[in-house]
Amino acid sequence: MATSLGAKPAVVSDTTLPHAIEGEMTPAVRLIGRIITAGLLLAVAAGLWQGFSSHGLLNGLVNGLKASEVGFAMVLILLGSIVEGFGYGLSLGTKWPYTRNIVVLMVRGDPEAAHRVVATLVGLVALALVILAPTVTTISGLILIVVTALFGMGTLYVLAGRAPAFVHGTHGLLAYGVFLVYLTGLAYPGPNFWTYLGAMGALHALLLAVFLGGMTTGQRGFGTAIGAFVQPRKASQWTIAAHITAGLILVATLGYMMPAYPIAFYLAVGQFAVGFLLFHAVSLKPKDPGIMVAFHQSMVLLMALAIVLVWR
Repeated sequence: MATSLGAKPAVVSDTTLPHAIEGEMTPAVRLIGRIITAGLLLAVAAGLWQGFSSHGLLNGLVNGLKASEVGFAMVLILLGSIVEGFGYGLSLGTKWPYTRNIVVLMVRGDPEAAHRVVATLVGLVALALVILAPTVTTISGLILIVVTALFGMGTLYVLAGRAPAFVHGTHGLLAYGVFLVYLTGLAYPGPNFWTYLGAMGALHALLLAVFLGGMTTGQRGFGTAIGAFVQPRKASQWTIAAHITAGLILVATLGYMMPAYPIAFYLAVGQFAVGFLLFHAVSLKPKDPGIMVAFHQSMVLLMALAIVLVWR
């Protein structure tokens, strides 16, 4: 590591890729780390419960792994938002996927180190599922994870100013694809994921908003405020305007489908208030806007759950 834990973030060079830019290790980061650990343990517990409640050894093992994978994927997405919110996006520099002391850094509380370790766990579970139950859904899940990981490497270069924001947006979109493929595979084992996704207009609107949300983060880069505006004048402002438009499309889509998705609709409406608070937080502290990033992402996960779990 180039600096010690708790050091102030360094300035990104205009000419070279940074080795490491660390966020500040605050009590809030440590507390969130404990909550994330609890989330991982809950995912394991959910897998055990699902496995023991299923009929047959193989079926129980597969269902248990799917249940844990859903939990792991949710934790992974939340870790990504914590990495952004607390300024750890380049805490390991542009080295990918591991550093020699990545486990030590994870134990000390570095969210980016934890993000990469949990991503590895998600990949190993996906591989096990393909071996145990090679279906369109499980194979699709593994492929999505591999592609997501490759785009994850690209996000480091987006933050360092050496790759387009499209890479960051695609990474977020694929991460939700991983989450949804295992969630739908567990909840609805009949249709494969692509058949299900093609029939779900509500998810199309949600995923568009997710993609443009990732684009917004990527377009502003590391530690840069978007700036208040009435009429967009620079790329980051046009991107957030597109993201807001996608949010309105999501609200309109869910409203049109009422009363099919009431919880998702009210969450989408409330998300506008959360988004405003997040924009304010980014304006005040562009390098580490804080917990609002994770809260904003949590609302999206809840919307996805509300859409998927009410469909029959």
